[in-house]
Amino acid sequence: MRVSLKSDYGLRALLDLAERAGQGPVRCETIATRQEIPQSYLDQLLSVMRKAGLVSSTRGPRGGHQLQRPPRDIRLAEVLLALEGELLGPAPPNNETAAALPSVRVQRELWQRVRQEIERILEETTIEDLLNRQRVLSAQSRYYI
Repeated sequence: MRVSLKSDYGLRALLDLAERAGQGPVRCETIATRQEIPQSYLDQLLSVMRKAGLVSSTRGPRGGHQLQRPPRDIRLAEVLLALEGELLGPAPPNNETAAALPSVRVQRELWQRVRQEIERILEETTIEDLLNRQRVLSAQSRYYI
């Protein structure tokens, strides 16, 4: 499975908003600068995520973006689905003759298990889970002796 730049940037933006949940709207320029995302591209991603019900936007001088729901209620599966469309591509095509071969069937079974595990992990993992892990990693990088 490949993670596109769109998903990478979208998750960075959501994590930035999650860090500031409850503090009011965050301006796109601020997120773009902190997360090193081109602002014009971030605008597009935030619009997609707003339409998907992940973020809300407020216009005006005190406007910006914020999470639509608490980070614990936003699952990675729905984020990636909003940003990418289908989470995992379709199974590789096979002709009917090849589909009966044990070598083809065993591969299909393997890829089906892999697909199920990826979907399970994405459904179980929330933005809050990533934020908590990010905090652990940040604390470790600031630890000095």
